[in-house]
Amino acid sequence: MSLDPTYLEYKRRRRGMDQDLYPWSNINDRPPIAWPSGKGVAVALFVNLEWFPITPADKPFRAPGHMQTAYPDFRHYTAREYGTRIGFYRMLDAFATAGARATIAVNAAIAERYPSIIADIVAGGHEIVAHSTDMNGTIATGIDEDVERRLIQDSLDTLERVSGTRPRGWQSIARSQSWNTPRLLTEAGVTYMCDWVNDDLPYEMATPAGSIINVPVNHELSDRQIITVQQQSADSFAEQIRDAYALFADESVRGGRMLTIQLTPYVMGLPFRISALETLLEWLARQPQAWFASTGDIVDGIAGVRN
Repeated sequence: MSLDPTYLEYKRRRRGMDQDLYPWSNINDRPPIAWPSGKGVAVALFVNLEWFPITPADKPFRAPGHMQTAYPDFRHYTAREYGTRIGFYRMLDAFATAGARATIAVNAAIAERYPSIIADIVAGGHEIVAHSTDMNGTIATGIDEDVERRLIQDSLDTLERVSGTRPRGWQSIARSQSWNTPRLLTEAGVTYMCDWVNDDLPYEMATPAGSIINVPVNHELSDRQIITVQQQSADSFAEQIRDAYALFADESVRGGRMLTIQLTPYVMGLPFRISALETLLEWLARQPQAWFASTGDIVDGIAGVRN
């Protein structure tokens, strides 16, 4: 039985990624970026600080890392809570020792439940990026547009109220979006998002509501992916980050590059892993081409340079 010809029709089919948000381009064909620091590699430490409700929502999908066994799933719930109680503070200490300004993607529920954590992030000089309401606040095609709009607005409003500053950036749970997300983020006044992972540098998108920058935060270079999913060691995670840095440092002779390192407090903040992160940050701090920068710093650094 053959397919109906209409099955192969796709109105968004075009050169690039089948969308009209930005033109396809090769990184080597774009104007080179020179970071404000004069360094070759912007190193963005990107922490996901998340609150998992003890009963997961499966629509539109269950967030990665959510509760798994019969509920109440106290084993996984308290393992996640370890990150906010202990692991995250080990990370803050490591950042301070390395002199690194990090980006913290925060569920609004963290601000509501643990305002002291938000105060400590602000006191450390780190940037807060909105990361939905909680880990049941997932986005995908099919979610009602008004529901998604309220989710974005509530996240931004709560983080602004508790931190004193409205977040400029956004990262969706699991980087999942609907067709409407870039436009809705722009309408809400978000300057940049960290969901699309198809580049080593930020680039501009054009939505019906205006432009928004995408800062690619590579999910392959995350502690959760390498350590939890791929079952590799913390030392292997650090080694892969060093390998990535070495390549970017070599490529930076053709223009600035960006290395994003995604960290999870309940994964890398454990006592038998944190030393690997501390050693890695100390090593990066010694590299002549490394510039520790928040994702907002990076967006400011590409001002005037567009794909």
